[in-house]
Amino acid sequence: MTDLILTMFRVNNLTLTWGDRLVAPLGLTSARWQILGAIVAAERAQPVAWLARDLGANRQNVQRIVNDLAKEGLVSFAPNPHHRRAQLVALTDKGRQTFDAAIRLYAPRVEALAEGLALKDIEAARSVMTMLRQKLEGDENAQE
Repeated sequence: MTDLILTMFRVNNLTLTWGDRLVAPLGLTSARWQILGAIVAAERAQPVAWLARDLGANRQNVQRIVNDLAKEGLVSFAPNPHHRRAQLVALTDKGRQTFDAAIRLYAPRVEALAEGLALKDIEAARSVMTMLRQKLEGDENAQE
C-alpha cells in the first residue's frame, strides 16, 4: 500500500505539472483549470465552500483562486438567496471560452496518454482510486 501511495504522490505531482504546461498559454494553472471545471460540472452557480467540497480542497485556497479568476473576468459573483455572505460563483462568457479552449488542448493529449492502456486497466485503476478516496473521506469525517 505504501508503494501505491508513493506512486500516487508522484503521479499527482507529474499530472499537475503536465496540466500547468498544457494550459499555461491560456493564462491558467492546473488549480485554476480545476476550479473552472468544478463550476462547469456543477451546472449552476455555487458558493466557494461547495466548490471546495466537490474538489476535496481547502476552502481558503479555493477562495483565493476564485478571487484571482474574478479579477481576470473568468468568473463573477452573484448574491446567494440562501446565505447573505456566501456569494455564488458563476462562469462568465470569457471563463467558458477559456475552459473550452483548455478542453480542446486536453483532448488530444489525454488520448495520447491513454494509448496502449487497456480500458479494463483504466477502469480498475479508477475503481481503486475511488475506494481509497471514499475511505480517506470517511477517515476525515470521523476526525471532525
